[in-house]
Amino acid sequence: MHNMYYIGLDVHKRVISYCVKDGSGTIHGEGKIPATRVDLDRWMKTLPQPWTAAMEATMFTGWIYDHLKPHAAALQVAHPLMLRAIAAAKKKNDRIDANKICDCLRCDFLPVCYMASTAIRERRRTLRYRNLLVRQMVQMKTKISTLLMTAGVSYNKERLHKAGYFCELLASNPDINEGLCSLLKLCRETLVRLSKTESALVRSLEHDPLLVERVKRLMSIPAIGPITALTWALEVGEVQRFSSIKKAISYCGLCGDHKSSGNTVQRTPLSKQRNKHLQTTLIEAAKMAPRYNSTLAQLYNKERQKGNVNRATLAVARKLVAYLMAVDRGQTHFLVLDNEVPKAA
Repeated sequence: MHNMYYIGLDVHKRVISYCVKDGSGTIHGEGKIPATRVDLDRWMKTLPQPWTAAMEATMFTGWIYDHLKPHAAALQVAHPLMLRAIAAAKKKNDRIDANKICDCLRCDFLPVCYMASTAIRERRRTLRYRNLLVRQMVQMKTKISTLLMTAGVSYNKERLHKAGYFCELLASNPDINEGLCSLLKLCRETLVRLSKTESALVRSLEHDPLLVERVKRLMSIPAIGPITALTWALEVGEVQRFSSIKKAISYCGLCGDHKSSGNTVQRTPLSKQRNKHLQTTLIEAAKMAPRYNSTLAQLYNKERQKGNVNRATLAVARKLVAYLMAVDRGQTHFLVLDNEVPKAA
C-alpha cells in the first residue's frame, strides 16, 4: 500500500509556493514555481506518487485546479475566511502559508469549500460578463442625461433612450451644438452595441444544452425570469450541496449575522459573507414578485405591516429561495393550485 503525499499550495498571480509532506509530517520538498501551465507540468513530474493537494480559494484558483485535477489523487479548495481563522499566526509568508495548508490537509482540518465543475464555471463567467455590460449600459444612459443637463437641454426622461425620440431630439433642438451632438451619438452607439451584445449572451445561455431544461423548470416559478433562473443555476451549481433552505438563504445573503450572548440576541444587518450576484438578483426579483403571485403578495403585505419595505422584500426573497430549492431538487415544474397555494409539480 502506497503512502499518500500531501501538498499545500499558496497561490498568487505570478508564483505558487508549495510544501510536500508525507503522512507523518516529514517535509519532502518545498519552494516556489512560476504560475504557468508549463512550469506546473514540469513540477508535477518531480512529485512522489500518489499525491493530494489543497489550495486557498482565490481569483487564480480556477485554472490551477483544472490543470492539476487530472493528475492528483484528490484536490481540494479551502474557504479563505475559515482557513485564516484556523491558521492565524504571528509570522506570515508564502512558505509558512503553504506549510499550514499542507498540515490542514494532512490532519483533515481543511475547511473545504464547494468547487463547481469547469462547465458551470465557464458559463458563470459569461453571465457575470453580461452583468458588467448591464452596468456599463446604465453608465451610458446616465452619461447621456448628464450631458443634456449640463448643456441646459430639456428632454422627456421616460422617452430619452428610445431610438425615435433620441433622433428627433438631436435634429430639432437648437441648444444641442455640433460638439455635444457628436458625444451624444457616440454614447447612443455604445449603448446600442452593449445592448445587442448583452442580449446575445443571454440567448446563448438560455439555449445552452447544459442549462436549457433546468432554466425552463425554474422559470415556471412566478416572478422568476431568465436572468434570475440563469443566476441561480450558475451561481448555485449543484443544489444538493445545501442540506436545508436556511443554508441556501444564508449563501444568498438574505439573512443577518447571528450575535447572541446569554439571553441577549442582537439583530444585525445582512451578512457580507454571501454570493453578491445571487443576493442582488433575488432582491430585484422579490420587488416584482408580489405582482405575479397572490401568495407572495399576502406575504409581502403581512411583513410590511410588521416593519419596513426592505423587511417585506427580504421575506419574499427568502420564499423565492424556497421555491427555487423545491423545483431544482425535485427537477419538476412549479404549479399553482386553484386555492393559490404554490407547490412543486
